[in-house]
Amino acid sequence: MSEEVSRSTAVRSREPAVRDAAAVRRRDFRLLWGGEAVSGLGTGISGVAIALTAVTALHASTFMVALIRAASWLPWLLIGLPAGVWIDRLQRRRVMLACDAASLLLLASVPVAAVSGVLGVPQLVAVALGVGASSVFFTAAYQAYLPTLVAKEDLGGANAKLQTTQQVTGVAGPGTGGLIAQAAGAVAGVLADAATFAVSAACLLRIRTAEPQPTGERSRRDLRAEVAEGVRFVVHDPYLRVLTVAGALDNLTWTSSAALYVVYLVRDLHAPPSAVGFMTAADSVGGVVGGLLAVRVARRFGTARGMLLAALGTAPFTLLIPLAGPGPRLLLFALGLMVAGAGLTVCNILSGGFRQAYVPQRILGRVYASSRVLQFGVIPVAALLGGALGTVLGVREALWITLGAGVLLKGVRLLGPVRTHRDLPTAPPAATVRAAQAAAGA
Repeated sequence: MSEEVSRSTAVRSREPAVRDAAAVRRRDFRLLWGGEAVSGLGTGISGVAIALTAVTALHASTFMVALIRAASWLPWLLIGLPAGVWIDRLQRRRVMLACDAASLLLLASVPVAAVSGVLGVPQLVAVALGVGASSVFFTAAYQAYLPTLVAKEDLGGANAKLQTTQQVTGVAGPGTGGLIAQAAGAVAGVLADAATFAVSAACLLRIRTAEPQPTGERSRRDLRAEVAEGVRFVVHDPYLRVLTVAGALDNLTWTSSAALYVVYLVRDLHAPPSAVGFMTAADSVGGVVGGLLAVRVARRFGTARGMLLAALGTAPFTLLIPLAGPGPRLLLFALGLMVAGAGLTVCNILSGGFRQAYVPQRILGRVYASSRVLQFGVIPVAALLGGALGTVLGVREALWITLGAGVLLKGVRLLGPVRTHRDLPTAPPAATVRAAQAAAGA
């Protein structure tokens, strides 16, 4: 009798703690979500504002505009692999806070230099490089931090919310950036982005969920061995390997095209600055749709088949972009971006949830960074390639080449095991884990 009473009491005493912990996690996820929504809005504003500053205020060439875009992604190629190791060694929230502070200061330097009359393209390149380096650490930490705030079975829904919000801010950000540039000058948009990083940091500071401490064993291990563990995991895993290569090819073709969009709209299609913002936000409009549909697509077709459907079914619409023209034909540009943006968002949501559930938490930062080094490392090369093709062949001709290649290369996803299953797995095969541990000397 007394034992039964004690057990009953023990159960009842634990239930409020469980509910409280769940409530805190939900609250903290909302803080993370809200902070990233504001920061995403600012990033969308400055993405247009920096390009417009270069084109309209500094009269930069097509290649120099592409160089600024390339600089923002170059850090993935330079520091992406060691960044993944450091993320697994450090408290991830602290890393994110440091990145917010660095980005705020770097972006704030642009309006200060403009007011002082010393702003030039080299500073825009340097700012893009510095903010890009902060983004490397923030993004890797963010992906690895999310499972701390969200239960494993809820990662798909959480990623859908985050991606959908990112796309909503992607719609509002560039459009707002264009309007700010029209009303107050392009530099004002960069200042607005700087302020959003302060909001992001404030939200992170209010999170209460305790983050697991990094193990002491990590700090004693060789940096190269830890890098090798993450790389080997990706290389030996049949799903991550194909998805990483496919993502890199997507970024190669997509970015080489995107590097030309502002120049194409302003100089070929004669769009005003306000229209440039809204036109370049069209992919985010599609992204909102993709974010809302991703979970339904996964339930209806499965995560693997849904990903293939989203990638292969929407890519051909990008060929509408080089068919665009002034006036009503601008809608072809918007439609091509919008449909492709929907497909890309579905792919990102399904692959992001897959990775977070599939990869062991202790090496998630390294595995994420290892994949992104290739996927994001091609972006600066792609931006320069787009700028070079646009300079030599003409912008419209370069768009035909890069977007056409993008449609064809979507078929790489059919080369791996993704096409043989309805759903992506939730745990890696033993061979992948053993190979990664062997690389680390485990």
